[in-house]
Amino acid sequence: MAHIMIVAGESSGELYGSLLAKALKSKWPDVHIMGVGGEKMSEAGVELISSISDAFGLTEAISAFTKIKAAFNKTVEALKQYRPAVLVLIDYPDFNLKVAKLARSLGIKILYYVSPQVWAWRKGRVKKIAGLVDRMAVILPFEEEIYRNAGIPCEFIGHPVLEEIESVLGSSKSFGIQGSAFSKEHRSLFKSAIGLEPDRPLLSLLPGSRPSELKRHLPLIIEVIRRFKRDPEISEKGYQLCMPLTLNTDETKYHSYLETLRQEGVVIKKGESVKVLAASDLTVAASGTATLQTAFLEVPMVVVYKLAPLTYHLGKHIIKVRHISLVNILSGREVVQELIQDRANPGEIVKELKKIINDTKYREDMIHYYRKVKEPFSGKKPSQRVAEIVIEMAGRAHS
Repeated sequence: MAHIMIVAGESSGELYGSLLAKALKSKWPDVHIMGVGGEKMSEAGVELISSISDAFGLTEAISAFTKIKAAFNKTVEALKQYRPAVLVLIDYPDFNLKVAKLARSLGIKILYYVSPQVWAWRKGRVKKIAGLVDRMAVILPFEEEIYRNAGIPCEFIGHPVLEEIESVLGSSKSFGIQGSAFSKEHRSLFKSAIGLEPDRPLLSLLPGSRPSELKRHLPLIIEVIRRFKRDPEISEKGYQLCMPLTLNTDETKYHSYLETLRQEGVVIKKGESVKVLAASDLTVAASGTATLQTAFLEVPMVVVYKLAPLTYHLGKHIIKVRHISLVNILSGREVVQELIQDRANPGEIVKELKKIINDTKYREDMIHYYRKVKEPFSGKKPSQRVAEIVIEMAGRAHS
């Protein structure tokens, strides 16, 4: 029996791993897929060597070190025992590049799927990756040239976020460039589908998935909501409030924050971010993959992010990009407002939300650029294509 190994890091990577596993199984039913990931990958038929889902986002914490080391040791043992035909690494570079080094020494073929953000910081990693992997499959259009220039066979395969949206809400035809699926009537239907009132506008709140993000953003969101609700111009519009959380969020850890949010009228949904965004008229989103998801679903947003002060000051000297949100990076301009660190405060955030609500042209221009951002991704089938690449690398013909 042939073996394939998939190693994922954070919750988004674990989703991509699960989608890939399903696509592989559909094309190669008798393949044995093992890997490092979480519940979604297990449900997709992956035999888990180790789960690092409880350590996602905790790489700075000493408490996570033992778990990550244990996951690495189990991965090493499995590589030596099974010698998979192909090793698929999904983002998570601090862990995965160490795995790649060992796999390379064992003569195992390596596909890196979802590039580390080498274009933002630690550009020297491109050379390191080039010496370790056989092929790259990247999910942002401009990444393809970076790796090809480094001599790595590389292909832009689209973004699994769009694939997830289509699997949750329907076929790609429903979400064309013209955005007809995102009329007020459609938003109303989506509101009803998640148990909200169809005729009231909805503000959704996306605090991020990492523990460090939740720790810094939940208290901020509580204050934003209080100020938002008190504003006389906004209160008369009757906004509903909803916060989707990822499936692996430990609600007990954030119990006091979540209870306060509920008391403020926020409906909390777990594992339903796509449906919540499809129902939303407005969003406050932590910078990350969620901003691209929000743009694909054509929801006007303000992007926020807070870091530990030392991390922020160090990052300013290391990170070499003008923007932090994927929407602005892909547009090459400021399409959405980014409120970072000290600017991520209730006053600034509510001010931006009011601008989106009251300025029709500003809002329509935002949607216009969202659609331009979406164009290169439309029509692509990332998981299917990556499955084909894996099968090619394994030396098998695919249908």
